[in-house]
Amino acid sequence: MATKIFVNLPVKDLNQSVAFFTSLGYTFNPQFTDEKATCMIISEDIFVMLLVEPFFKSFTKKELADATKTTESIICLSADSREAVDDLVSKALAAGGKTPNEKQDQGFMYGHGFEDLDGHLWEVMWMDPAALNQEQPTAAVSN
Repeated sequence: MATKIFVNLPVKDLNQSVAFFTSLGYTFNPQFTDEKATCMIISEDIFVMLLVEPFFKSFTKKELADATKTTESIICLSADSREAVDDLVSKALAAGGKTPNEKQDQGFMYGHGFEDLDGHLWEVMWMDPAALNQEQPTAAVSN
């Protein structure tokens, strides 16, 4: 079954958010862009809808989380290499993002992250494909 994912995020200033993510290398679908929202293209099957807060509120009766004070989610993206992880995080920081935590290096897996202009958490991680292909030992189960 083919599935596409659309993550919806509230933003305070759509133009600033578009500028921020454009500086990270992302593009936007003009067919789904107006003064209230835009569709950021992550991949062929993954999209992020950036919705100005009043428009986002029209989809829910719940209060919006202030992502600068609480964590509503962590969006994790994969990268092709350790260098690609560092590159994307560096671009985010240069564009005004913040670093919520330290790099995590577990040898076979490497990750780092950033907060966007609205405080949404983005993790970027790389996993060693060779480590994924190695058969993992199974633990013995005793009764």
